[in-house]
Amino acid sequence: MTLYIGLMSGTSLDGVDGALADFDGQAITTRGTAYIAFPPALRADLLALQAPGDNELEREAAAANQLARHYADCVAALLTDAGLAPADVAAVAVHGQTIRHRPELGFTRQTNNPALLAELCGIDVIADFRSRDVAAGGQGAPLVPAFHQALFGKAGTARVVANIGGIANISVLGGDGRVTGFDTGPGNVLMDAWIARHQDKEYDADGAWAASGQLLPDLLQELLSESYLALPAPKSTGRDLFHLDWLDARLAVYREAAPADVQFTLTRFTALTLAQAIQAYGGGADAVYVCGGGAYNSVLMSELGAALGTQVVVASTQALGVAPNRVEALAFAWLGYRFSERLAGNLPAVTGAAGERVLGALYPR
Repeated sequence: MTLYIGLMSGTSLDGVDGALADFDGQAITTRGTAYIAFPPALRADLLALQAPGDNELEREAAAANQLARHYADCVAALLTDAGLAPADVAAVAVHGQTIRHRPELGFTRQTNNPALLAELCGIDVIADFRSRDVAAGGQGAPLVPAFHQALFGKAGTARVVANIGGIANISVLGGDGRVTGFDTGPGNVLMDAWIARHQDKEYDADGAWAASGQLLPDLLQELLSESYLALPAPKSTGRDLFHLDWLDARLAVYREAAPADVQFTLTRFTALTLAQAIQAYGGGADAVYVCGGGAYNSVLMSELGAALGTQVVVASTQALGVAPNRVEALAFAWLGYRFSERLAGNLPAVTGAAGERVLGALYPR
């Protein structure tokens, strides 16, 4: 066995997903999964760090220490469930929490304290996966298409993997082995922010609130006018662009709109932007497999299916044997394995980097 742990905390800021994976030659086998929710105070601190503010350096360092302890809890849960000791695991590969993503300015920032995590776990830690790609002129995102190809690619079959986290991205897996991908725009981030404002909930469970609303066609067209959506790939985005202030600016003439109607319109917006990207870049794929939290929103899944049409099958990655909320953690376990083998983790055709690069930085136990 060659065991790696992958840890992912994404744009939705709900918690950390962990996966224990065994890499045996070309095979990738999941040995265990775990989830540790973020307490409300940490989530609030991380959300506040998404925007400029006072005393940012100290606030970020304190949040990074808290994150490392939650990451360590997730590692401990995985080891306990699998009956393993730290020495049984080659490395922990941790994404960190994105608080700034500005590749156009030459940087991306995933806050974390991998040195503390190595101390707490007694396992080598691999972190900072995105900055080398950015240094090579790339977007630093998305990084998952290479893993999607390794796990879900099938010779002679064109398919798309759509990851709907806070931000949505697609991996276009060509039947000839070629891979493309990019961030399509908002995933759950606007829907989550809107329901948090009006109902003090972290997310719209199964899209139930959206289902109670109706479409606001003019608002939808206003949302679709965002210039990022028309940019060619490679491209990536994040909370730096899509946030409540961005939404509020477009709601200026819709102040009387029912909040549930806005929620449904945001749901369709996410579905349409994904569908338009798939139709433009999908390469004739006849199936779309969805991972991330959005896969558990039946209204969003229905909207995506309707936007793509009956000729395209829309299903979650569970149909391919992997739970939708575990794919990204597995991806970072894979990136950790690639780092240890000194193999490239990026795809220049996806990120726009000058070439293939080994991604990550090692913090020995």
